[in-house]
Amino acid sequence: MTQLQLTVNGTPRALRADIRTTLLDLLRERLGLTGTKKGCDHGLCGACTVTVDGERVLSCLTLAASIDGAAVETIEGDGGELDTVQCAFIRHDGFQCGYCTSGQITSARAVLREFGRGDLSAASFEGCRHAVADGPDALSDAEIRERMAGNICRCGAYANIVAAIKGVAM
Repeated sequence: MTQLQLTVNGTPRALRADIRTTLLDLLRERLGLTGTKKGCDHGLCGACTVTVDGERVLSCLTLAASIDGAAVETIEGDGGELDTVQCAFIRHDGFQCGYCTSGQITSARAVLREFGRGDLSAASFEGCRHAVADGPDALSDAEIRERMAGNICRCGAYANIVAAIKGVAM
């Protein structure tokens, strides 16, 4: 067992956990935050995506002990109003069964942050491997799809997810 200090959705938490406990299991089983889903449990589907210190991580692959002192944000957030990404997913019908939605929304928020700070993706080069001083001016469909590639939707709502992200990015 190890002692952990985490800030989860803005609330400081002192916890004891087995050193083998994943962040996903800690969130769902110990803290009752079940919005983050356990999909494949192998880091392949993205349903478990959360942010740790502002960066997206796959919580099923992240040991809780490895992020002691970190700030974790889940889909539940602070429990307040829906944010612009959540509203865009509703407006563009960016979900069907809803199982992947929490990971999709969390990743979409990260995509917008990453793009906003100038992080490049493979699609940023548009077939050209020469140095790119600045990334693209706007998020294209290809850019969004590349950046969201780690999140799988079994229902196939990809076009609507892209439209939701594009709607917020404009």
